[in-house]
Amino acid sequence: PSNPVSCLPTMVNARCFKGNEQNSNHQGLVLGVYAKEKEEAVPQFTNAGETFDRLVSGKLTELLSISGPPLKKGKIRLFHGLHQDFPSVVVVGLGKKAAGVNDQENWNEDKENIRTAVAVGCRQVQDLEVPCVEVDPCGDAQSAAEGAVLGLYEYNEFKQKKKPVVTAQLHGSDGKEAWQKGVMFAEGQNLARYLMEAPANYITPMKFAEVIEQKLRSVNSNVKVHIRSKAWIEEQQMGAFLSVAKGSDEPPVFLEIHYSGSANANDSPLVFVGKGVTFDSGGISLKPSSGMDEMRADMGGAATVCSAIMTAAALNLPLNIIGLAPLCENMPSSRANKPGDVVRAKNGKTIQVDNTDAEGRLLLADALCYAHNFNARAIVNAATLTGAMDVALGSAATGVFTSSSWLWTHLYEASILTGDRVWRMPLFEHYTKQVTDCPLADVSNVGKYSRAGGACTAAAFLKEFVTVANWAHLDIAGVMSNKDEVPYLRKGMAGRPTRTLVEFATRLSKDKQSV
Repeated sequence: PSNPVSCLPTMVNARCFKGNEQNSNHQGLVLGVYAKEKEEAVPQFTNAGETFDRLVSGKLTELLSISGPPLKKGKIRLFHGLHQDFPSVVVVGLGKKAAGVNDQENWNEDKENIRTAVAVGCRQVQDLEVPCVEVDPCGDAQSAAEGAVLGLYEYNEFKQKKKPVVTAQLHGSDGKEAWQKGVMFAEGQNLARYLMEAPANYITPMKFAEVIEQKLRSVNSNVKVHIRSKAWIEEQQMGAFLSVAKGSDEPPVFLEIHYSGSANANDSPLVFVGKGVTFDSGGISLKPSSGMDEMRADMGGAATVCSAIMTAAALNLPLNIIGLAPLCENMPSSRANKPGDVVRAKNGKTIQVDNTDAEGRLLLADALCYAHNFNARAIVNAATLTGAMDVALGSAATGVFTSSSWLWTHLYEASILTGDRVWRMPLFEHYTKQVTDCPLADVSNVGKYSRAGGACTAAAFLKEFVTVANWAHLDIAGVMSNKDEVPYLRKGMAGRPTRTLVEFATRLSKDKQSV
């Protein structure tokens, strides 16, 4: 499709049709069951499961007991013909009841178990080509909705053969508001997944900005979107950003979003900054060709922060948020940055570009300088910044570099709820010396000991362009894509940690502490 806006993930329908509109025989039901506490005990269903079991005179208990061993966490059992309204019933294993927060794993186990179980159940219904599924809230309707909407999503814009579309809705009336909130959280992440997965010849800097503008305008009128041109970027003297962009024929864009959710328009905003390299070839320091196609997702920072703002606006969160995304490609050409070139950032600092593939920090340097114009309550940037971050943590957690314990606590506690975890990394002077000891300029864009502590020297570089106390840098390179590590996400670009950013913004909207 030439128009990327037309193929965006759309809002999940709130209900499944019945009667004349759609044959009710085409409806699945996903119900949860907890792990047995004693070997001989009968299956322990959720409230919705118990109600359904009574409706079918105990048949579900009977069938579950004789159909094999007790259902393990994240596993399913499929039954047909139990009830005329639901010809296909999928029972999913939720694991231990009321497991709560696991301090070793740093997440809420109940919520993660629900997300996983519901996702697996909904995919089973999709495999049966049933167009509609009702989902047991499993005691936490928000997590159930997240599992359903995240679990069913797949990027298939350019495939003629697509999986059947399945509409998920809440089973029963318990937790309608929480369900809708979960749908919004998941759709925010799915928007980030869509933007990251889409080919770089479709999601160019300008098309990225247009998609975000269209989505934001559709959810909330309290949003202003400015799509800044190359001329504006030059006026702002963003020399570091421009030095990366000049290697490509695609013009750069600086996307600026203002969401005014606070009752007081003058309240200090939360400022999100996202790296927006829509394709990263490495430039003259060219990357190996193997796996280079994945660098269409090198705008994951911009995708996650913009999607988080869209979700915050959809939720009408009572705080002001500004989003900044420098967008460009990093390409090799006769105009591109050369190793050893010196460029000047917006704050006047000079940067020696020793490696043109360490380009994300050049975009962020200028964007972070610009972020200081807004009397920010906090500045949080996200970027698929370093391969070293992936080496350090893999896909388990986003690396967070911050000197602010207040910011770290909010991010960490938000991530326990979302299951999209964060891990604190060091911002020692030790790393700063490695980027400021530079032969030709004020700072070098790579540490002088080459590969040692690459994620930490990148964070130290960014710190040279920040003067506020409440700043956090999120290196999301390790969580950019999913193979099979997160069971409720299919293989592909992950859109992480969008939900953690939304939950973080929610927490900040309730914390009245001044800057």
